[in-house]
Amino acid sequence: MSGTTAERLPWFALLAVGAIGGFLSGLFGVGGGVVMVPLLVALARFDQRRASALSLAAIVPASIVGAIGYLVQGQVELDAAIALAVGAIPGTLVGTRLLRKLHVALLRWLFIALLLAVALRLVLVVPARGAESVLDGWLLLLLAGIGFLVGIASGLFGVGGGIIIVPVLVAGFGVGDLLAKGTSLTVIVASSAVGTVSNVRARLVDLRAGLLVGGAAAITSLAGVAAAFLLPARVSAIAFAVLLVVSALQLAVRALRGQGGRRPRRRRPSVEE
Repeated sequence: MSGTTAERLPWFALLAVGAIGGFLSGLFGVGGGVVMVPLLVALARFDQRRASALSLAAIVPASIVGAIGYLVQGQVELDAAIALAVGAIPGTLVGTRLLRKLHVALLRWLFIALLLAVALRLVLVVPARGAESVLDGWLLLLLAGIGFLVGIASGLFGVGGGIIIVPVLVAGFGVGDLLAKGTSLTVIVASSAVGTVSNVRARLVDLRAGLLVGGAAAITSLAGVAAAFLLPARVSAIAFAVLLVVSALQLAVRALRGQGGRRPRRRRPSVEE
C-alpha cells in the first residue's frame, strides 16, 4: 500500500469497490476479485500484492452472504462443494506462500489463456438452468484435484476461484448454472478465509480497509443473487464470458507493462487477478 494507512484511504472508494465486487460475486458465483483488484489499484492506490490480499479478505463476507442466498433456494451441491473445498484449502495455503515468493510471469500468461478458453466454452455451451449431475466416486476425487488448483489461483491471484469452479461445473460436469454458482460460493467461503488468515499473518492485509470493502460487498452480494435468478441462463453465460475476457485483457496489459518496465532485478514480483 506504499505506506498508506487506513485512515488516509478514501473510504468512499473502498465502499464503491466492495459494492461492485459484491454484486458480481452474487451474480456470477465468483469472489469478485477480478474487478476489485484493479479498482483497488486505480482508486485506492494499493500496490498489486496488497490489493490481491485485501480483495481475498473482502471476498469472505461477500461469499458467505451469497452462499446463504443460493442455499435457501436449494442451489448448492454440498457433496461437490465439500470435495472442492478439501482440495482448495491446502491449495490456497500454497498459493499465498507463492504470492510472497514467486515471480508469476509465466503463471500469469497461463491464467490469461485459461480465462479466454473458459469464456469461449461458455459461449459455445448453453447451460441448462435446472440441470443436475450425479457426482460420486472418481468424479468427487477429480473435483478435489480441481479444487487444489483453484485454491492456488485463489491465494496467488487474489480471486475466490469461482471463475474456474463455475465453468468447470457447468461445462465439464453438466451442472445447472445456478447450482454451479451456489456451490462455487460455498467453496469460496472456505478458500478465501484460509487464504486471508495466511495473508493477515504475513501483514499483507489492512483489516480496517478490509472491513469497509468486505462490508459493502456483503450488502450488495444478495442483490447479485437476486439478479442471477432473474437473468436467463444464456444471457448469464454470455455476461460471464464477457467478464472473463475483460479480466484477461486487463491481465495481459499489466503483464506487458511489467515486461517493458524496470529491470528484472529491481522489479518486485507482482500478482494479478
